Amino acid sequence: MKDELIYGMNPVLEALRSKRRAFELFVARSGTDRRLEKVLRLAQEKGVPVRQREKGDLARLCATEHHQGVALRAEPFAYVELDQLLANWRASGQAGLVLVLDEIQDPHNLGALIRSAACAGAHGVVIPRDRAARVTPAVEKASAGATETVAVAQVTNLAQALTELKDAGCWVFGADQEAPSVLFDLDLTGNVVLVVGSEGEGLRALTRKQCDFRFAIPLAGGVASLNASVAGGIALFETVRQRRGSSGVSCQK
Repeated sequence: MKDELIYGMNPVLEALRSKRRAFELFVARSGTDRRLEKVLRLAQEKGVPVRQREKGDLARLCATEHHQGVALRAEPFAYVELDQLLANWRASGQAGLVLVLDEIQDPHNLGALIRSAACAGAHGVVIPRDRAARVTPAVEKASAGATETVAVAQVTNLAQALTELKDAGCWVFGADQEAPSVLFDLDLTGNVVLVVGSEGEGLRALTRKQCDFRFAIPLAGGVASLNASVAGGIALFETVRQRRGSSGVSCQK
């Protein structure tokens, strides 16, 4: 069976808490992080063998020095089907919130966006299969383990996925700095899909065409645009803010 090496304290903790199969835990001999006790307890509960390694050995195993003294050999990350993501949302009984990423290429941006989606209570994240970053150990580290707590669907055709989300009753809002509408003027209290484009090009033409609304985030000056993960985080938490202050569902189809 194929496996991957997850590293970093939070990603390893969340992987051990999840249903993901874990095969082997590597721990730095001189590890001092207080969370290590939790990691070791969870590994024991799951019957995962623990191997001690020098920090340099862990750095070579993980191909990075940012492993925080732990690494877990586990089964590869499992994406969900879009149908399952929709089913999970409907079962929640809540207004829908889905983050769609149009060709995000930087693993750190992908991890940060998944982390923001999880913290905002999103029902899932949708990414394209091609020409985009996928969930890797580096993304799991950047997400601080959030990849284990929010569903991520990988789809072949992003435009078709947006059509399915619209058919399910969602309104699609695309981040576009050239849009005439401002994010804070939109009603985000219904079933919402937020779309964030790639770091360099933004939304592709086919994706833009699928958006019911496009919005800009007002900037005071300095640079012309925000980092993709920052823009996505702002949009997610503007949605959270509006829902905390309103029980309205005027965007519902």
